[in-house]
Amino acid sequence: MTNKILFSGEKVLACIDGSSVSEYVCDYAAWIALTVDRQLKLLHTIEQNHGAAVSDYSGAIGLGSRQELLNELTQAENNRARLLLKQGQIMLSAAKQRVKSFGVEKIESYQHRGSLAESLVELEQDIRFMVIGIRGNSHESQAQNQGLGHQLESVIRSMHKPILVVNKAFSEPQSAMLAYDGSDSCKKALAMIASSRLFKKLPCHIVHVGDHGEQLLSEAVSVLQEAGIDTKSAQLEGSVVDALVNYQKQNYIEITLMGAFSHNRFVIF
Repeated sequence: MTNKILFSGEKVLACIDGSSVSEYVCDYAAWIALTVDRQLKLLHTIEQNHGAAVSDYSGAIGLGSRQELLNELTQAENNRARLLLKQGQIMLSAAKQRVKSFGVEKIESYQHRGSLAESLVELEQDIRFMVIGIRGNSHESQAQNQGLGHQLESVIRSMHKPILVVNKAFSEPQSAMLAYDGSDSCKKALAMIASSRLFKKLPCHIVHVGDHGEQLLSEAVSVLQEAGIDTKSAQLEGSVVDALVNYQKQNYIEITLMGAFSHNRFVIF
């Protein structure tokens, strides 16, 4: 992935599915779109995995009633598809009103049949930044809403754009943290922070977990300071996840940028 691919595209994409975090996704997407002055695109996908039911039952139906029951099953699936389409349109309409209340004027909505990952691959060239919930509607039945949505990893692997993963109600971020190890993905994140209006007014903490990070931190700090961004650095020890989460909590950091998963709102590259 090149920086040209990473920074191409003009739209902020918000993925909604009716889950409890969809409203928060809209709020963060609206904040980003307003801050960077980009068009906001609302996406709702309709999975097509339910269509297999008709063929699954076809071999178990008696000869006398097979065609009649198949016709009923087909009609039921068609009705379900129409209801899902209508439900998605209602969600998109509500989402549009929500982002309008933030002051966003440049808005479009899109409904796509297929998996979320397939939809995103199709739209990727137009996307500048993507916002998604940490769990989808189908994942919310788990106890205490723990864990990550089952589609999230496939989405991250299929996309080559910055992704903001949301799991909390919106509050305008006042600081950010970059977990930096000198890898290509971290360098892309550093370049994005330095060049994007989204981070110009956010103090940024650059942290490294492990030994021998002084030179890496010094180089990264220089990049952001040259871009006029208020920057701090810290060398951390211990488990990567624990060190990052503890530092984030201790310093009241609201957005973490990294190349892997975290436990708060985070951006993935």
